[in-house]
Amino acid sequence: MKPQTIGRVLGIGIRVAGRMAGQRVAANVQAGASTPAGGSVARPVIIDAVRGSAGARVSGRTAGQATGNVARGVGGFLKPFRRVGNIVFLEVVGAFFFLFVIVFGNWAWRLRAQAMHGPDHARFLVYAAMMLVFLYLSVSSFWRAKRR
Repeated sequence: MKPQTIGRVLGIGIRVAGRMAGQRVAANVQAGASTPAGGSVARPVIIDAVRGSAGARVSGRTAGQATGNVARGVGGFLKPFRRVGNIVFLEVVGAFFFLFVIVFGNWAWRLRAQAMHGPDHARFLVYAAMMLVFLYLSVSSFWRAKRR
């Protein structure tokens, strides 16, 4: 089966399941309003897979607008913490990378006597290169944190 086909089938299935859930909720609300004791009457769920009803579309739009409003409200609340959170994240990542600088630097220092002509010449070069890569990542992370 092609990935496009799997995605299409899953998308259609999710839309149908959402429509079913919306109709079931609407049926329960209508049933609760029509019975005087507030009990619910089991009604069959009718699925219109080709085109949804106007009421389902309106309730879907209303739910989408409410979700968007909640997302904007939460985003507005968290906006002041975003800058500080990014700075702290960059500093933590820089410190984490610096731990690798210490480890690879220590291993390279132990092999410094064999740096040019010893049997572990290749290992020394690998350790030194890894130390430089992580040093660059650490310094650049702290530099980006300072710029923010």
